[in-house]
Amino acid sequence: MLGSELLLQVPKGRTAIGTDVRPAPDGHPEVREAGVDLSDAKQVEALLDRSGPLAGVIHAAAYTAVDKAEEEESLAQKINGDLCAVLARACAARALPLVLVSTDFVFDGDKGSAYLESDEPHPLSAYGRTKLSGELQATQEHPDGTRIVRTQWLYGPRGAHFPGTICRLGRERGELKVVSDQLGSPTSTLELAPALWDVLTRGEAGVYHAACEGICSWYDFAAEVLKLAGLEKVRIEACGSEEFPRPAHRPANSALSCARLTALRKAPMAGWQAGLARFAAAGGLS
Repeated sequence: MLGSELLLQVPKGRTAIGTDVRPAPDGHPEVREAGVDLSDAKQVEALLDRSGPLAGVIHAAAYTAVDKAEEEESLAQKINGDLCAVLARACAARALPLVLVSTDFVFDGDKGSAYLESDEPHPLSAYGRTKLSGELQATQEHPDGTRIVRTQWLYGPRGAHFPGTICRLGRERGELKVVSDQLGSPTSTLELAPALWDVLTRGEAGVYHAACEGICSWYDFAAEVLKLAGLEKVRIEACGSEEFPRPAHRPANSALSCARLTALRKAPMAGWQAGLARFAAAGGLS
């Protein structure tokens, strides 16, 4: 979902090499066999050497099955954590900047306001723990070149996502229950991809938060999705998280303050409603 958009939004004058997605003849990315085990140092080094000269690396691969990670934490740790050390070490040896995409799940949600880049992480889930491990390992291996970019509530034109699920269930059932006690910022890959390119090409090492502006609940998000999809007749009811128990504990408030990214780009990312409207206009809710 994110990697494909990164390939479609390459800055002018630059060329991107995707390791597991590539543009199809019609201009849209298609998935192919990666052929590279990113946890294998020799394979990573060979990939970077044959792809050079390079300006940098954006690492958007991850184990993202949040609930399944509770029972597969060792696998999630290998992918989200240990793999980042391998990649960072290879980038450090070649003086390449590395952008590592991370998550709001590194926080516990107890702060009561938007999280700053400097706030102390405290993950509640296996997914959050393994992503934080990746942050720490990459920074340790490549302190002068690693840029951590935490995002949240991601959706985009390709892949499974919340707006698509809401539209499908709304059409099938005619009524929905959606939790209203978890707060964050829905973020479209259409908005995130260019921000990641900016961090790679103009940013400095350290932590950035990257999310669309504004805060809402999943209920608010779903209601806006239904409105833009022309599904206003679908009945939607707010409920608490206890009505939908999940294996992985979600932070109650994981909103991110994106001040450092805003300063870098001289402008904030789009508001979450505007980002969703752009996504809908591109056919994302059809």
